Amino acid sequence: MLSNSQLKLLTALQVKKYRQKYRKFTLEGDKLVAELLAQQRIGVSAIFGLERWAAENAALLEPFLQIFNPVSESELKKASALSTPNRVLAVAGIPEASFSDDLLRGQRCFFLDGLQDPGNLGTILRIADWFGMPAVFCSPDCVDAYSPKVVQASMGAILRIPVFEAELATLKTRVPELPLAGAVLDGEDVFEAALPPNGLLAIGNEGRGLRPEAEALLDRRLAIPRAPGGRAESLNAAVAAGIFAAVWQQKTGD
Repeated sequence: MLSNSQLKLLTALQVKKYRQKYRKFTLEGDKLVAELLAQQRIGVSAIFGLERWAAENAALLEPFLQIFNPVSESELKKASALSTPNRVLAVAGIPEASFSDDLLRGQRCFFLDGLQDPGNLGTILRIADWFGMPAVFCSPDCVDAYSPKVVQASMGAILRIPVFEAELATLKTRVPELPLAGAVLDGEDVFEAALPPNGLLAIGNEGRGLRPEAEALLDRRLAIPRAPGGRAESLNAAVAAGIFAAVWQQKTGD
């Protein structure tokens, strides 16, 4: 049974300020919760699920029986952030927010400047996961990486890819030798450019692109050329990130 205090917490965690206050977030659905329970990087605080879900996942659930709460479909619906609730919901701890400068050395990572669409951020986390990036960096005004919509869109990548908040200028100050490339409309053709084996690739806000102060820090200004006859004004941020990541990997040979 779902208590009033538990329901209050679960609904509060749909709001960023309470996620920050309690350092917790929610995940919903069989696949996401199964991945959460199978990993060890992120701590699990509570699980709320239907009895039939628990019966079908007895082996997976066994180490977490002390924090499992059986609930009804109507109770799960009250607590869910989804329009169509799943069979299980879990509460997990938001990981430590600090990082070592060594993470920036010898690695390829995205830096997201003011990204606002949860679907874009979740998809970019999936892209980073696919291409083996160790982390994603977000400016402080990006959409919250642990919001329910981002978590769902990440399809589990949020469990594997650390997300750190930082200003691009701060990262450059901490690691002055860090190569910085950025996606801009009038940049060098990424298919022709010589790319470094490591560094940050900055992707800008869906509407305005990179801020002038971020663009001023770039070592390389890169663009995906529009084909002759192409009429789209720009590419979706996540689509562009996927293309850049694929080219970057192909050019650097790993």
